[in-house]
Amino acid sequence: MRHTPLFSSAQPSGLNSAQKTILQGVSRSFGLTIRLLPPALQAPVGIGYLLARATDTVADTTALPLAERQVLLELMTRAIAKPDTSASDHPELQRLTQAFAAQQTDPNERALMQALPQCLPLLHTLHPADQASVRQVLGHITRGQQQDMARFGPGLHTLQTEAELSDYTWLVAGCVGEFWTELCGRHLIGYSLLPQAEMMRIGRAYGMGLQRLNIIRDAGADLAAGRCYWPEETLAHAGLSPEMLARAAQTGDADTLQALAPLYTAWLDHTQAQLAEGMRYAFALQPLRLRLASALPALIGARTIALLRQAGPAALTQRVKMPRQEIRALLWRIALGLGSRAVLDRQFQKLTGTHPA
Repeated sequence: MRHTPLFSSAQPSGLNSAQKTILQGVSRSFGLTIRLLPPALQAPVGIGYLLARATDTVADTTALPLAERQVLLELMTRAIAKPDTSASDHPELQRLTQAFAAQQTDPNERALMQALPQCLPLLHTLHPADQASVRQVLGHITRGQQQDMARFGPGLHTLQTEAELSDYTWLVAGCVGEFWTELCGRHLIGYSLLPQAEMMRIGRAYGMGLQRLNIIRDAGADLAAGRCYWPEETLAHAGLSPEMLARAAQTGDADTLQALAPLYTAWLDHTQAQLAEGMRYAFALQPLRLRLASALPALIGARTIALLRQAGPAALTQRVKMPRQEIRALLWRIALGLGSRAVLDRQFQKLTGTHPA
């Protein structure tokens, strides 16, 4: 049987069906976002996301020893950063990637890792300026991932300060908001009602807010894996420690969770404010599809924050996320409202619980 290549170098714009299938498998919400984008943005954003998702899989997994994952991530980082490179130029990368993929239990992540060698030539199909942008943002992201791997060795480890947290959220997500804005300014003339510098600032805050939301939502699983993203200095002010949080995530200790409540609420308030900046970003956008694509993560994030508030600090002991049927219903409500700014604003207020249903 003849097999169609998973990634075709003949597609300089837009994504083929195989790419979209992988995107949908590894990310529900961002896969939707990419499909909503104008065609000129789909390829650079989609390719950048696939590569970032692959490097993140290597950084986060426990399927291989830390030293082997660090070697693999370094090889991936070099291959992405080098212009005019192809999979055949990196036989060791191919070997390690396939060995790593074979150990993945998640079929979507396994498919992504198996396809990784073909992502490199796909990157070369982009316009040179877009290639440079993808390489730049991935350089920031992989630096954050490498710092994570160095910081979180065996045992329980934590960030020390709020400054470290801010740096981390910029490296792995705030820079993505800047990347997105840079692409829009390049490909969509007159895309925003606000100056480019202001859009860069808001886009950075938006990305950092989405990462903070990930940290809160995944705190229990991260603690179980020995990673605490709640800065030690911040926890100390509340009379808490990473070790206390890790025990509470495992046992549901009521006293610790009660002590965490004020800090937990403050984190959600801070994150919600950053997502509100994301909605301001979306409202400034002129093309309808771009506005919807930019607003969707903030809308899903708003509902996730509401669910986290409802669960309270006990969210450390459970998995909280917006159900699929609610996402489908949200998309229908937006479609029926023709994606207007008023409809998007109303949905954001409703999803955060600050507006009557």
